[in-house]
Amino acid sequence: MNVPEGTQTRTLTADLALYGLSGAFAAITAATSTLLPHRAWGAVAAAGYALAAIAVVVQLVTRRSGTRERALVAAFAFAAVALLPMVIQAVQRADGRTDRAQEEVIVIEHGGERLLDHGTPYLSSDTIATLPPGEQLLGYLPYQPGMALFGLPRAIAGEAWWTDARIWFALVTIAALGLAIRQLRWGPTLLRALQIGTVIPLVPLTMATGGDDVPVLALCLLALALCAARRYGAAGIAVGLAAALKLFAWPVAAVLLVHALTAGRGQAARLAAGAIGLPAAALLPAVLVDATAFVDNVIRFPLGEGVVTSPAQSPFPGYLIADNLPGGRIIAGALLAAAAVAIAVWLARRPPRTAAAASAVCGYGLLAAILLMPSTRFGYLLYPVAFLAWVPALRSPA
Repeated sequence: MNVPEGTQTRTLTADLALYGLSGAFAAITAATSTLLPHRAWGAVAAAGYALAAIAVVVQLVTRRSGTRERALVAAFAFAAVALLPMVIQAVQRADGRTDRAQEEVIVIEHGGERLLDHGTPYLSSDTIATLPPGEQLLGYLPYQPGMALFGLPRAIAGEAWWTDARIWFALVTIAALGLAIRQLRWGPTLLRALQIGTVIPLVPLTMATGGDDVPVLALCLLALALCAARRYGAAGIAVGLAAALKLFAWPVAAVLLVHALTAGRGQAARLAAGAIGLPAAALLPAVLVDATAFVDNVIRFPLGEGVVTSPAQSPFPGYLIADNLPGGRIIAGALLAAAAVAIAVWLARRPPRTAAAASAVCGYGLLAAILLMPSTRFGYLLYPVAFLAWVPALRSPA
């Protein structure tokens, strides 16, 4: 089918804006960021975005704007601005650089060591209090037990670039997105969703410097794609794996359960088997070994009740209220709870009957949660952005 010339031009102009603005962000990050891993990412990514933008200009001049050509540029951009900076930082870190990974990479790898040695990735707050002050923050693992699996390669094989947890985050991410693409109809709509979910700076920056959120997001996107294809059992496994890694996937699992109920109790039961069973199976050993340590890490520390304070302090409304108003944490917590109740009422009255509608609920719900959480990060916005970008693609299963 021939695409009208005006549509081709608008599509390529949007691509050029995406790569150009992203490149500007990367250049500014390289020049101004106070976080050294971020500066290192920006220096490499700025060149990658520039090359992608040049490729789009060539497409505009030659009028080659097919989905295949645009997908090749997007794939190059992802490799150049996410995978390449990540590998460079992993290699430099293996060679002795101590400023080439964010704290989450280190704590996950420490969690893998503890899981291998003690059967649980968690230390209790009492144990963390005995650590030197500079190491106390790294003693916490505020994730679900499954996240520690990404630290096992380094715990088993020692320090090497390929044992860096970020490499394994990326492998799971690529595998999950590849499976998701197979469930949906290939075309410009899906390509745009993939561009937003992989190329805009939120994702490559996170993948190159920290990365723990990216496989969680990718598995949730896979679960939504599987729901669009009405493969509810497989969707339950995908979102269950995500929920075994991080709490951010739990609201997604809840929304998908409500969506599956609209297709029948049998479908909901199939989804629930993985969505509930896998996180429970991951939790059980850690709770049996040391339930107190699990609560200290996963519940008390994010709520600000740890030995040290969480560094997740982006200036969103929830953090500003908690930090600046008397009783601010209670107020922010109440607002967050009110938002959760409002979403629950919405789901009860208007359950999402399509995967696209479920993705929209996940996007807007997590956006509200991120804005109202007392401790949050700017990078968490990659979740709602990707979920909302995924909505049009989910309307056309393969």
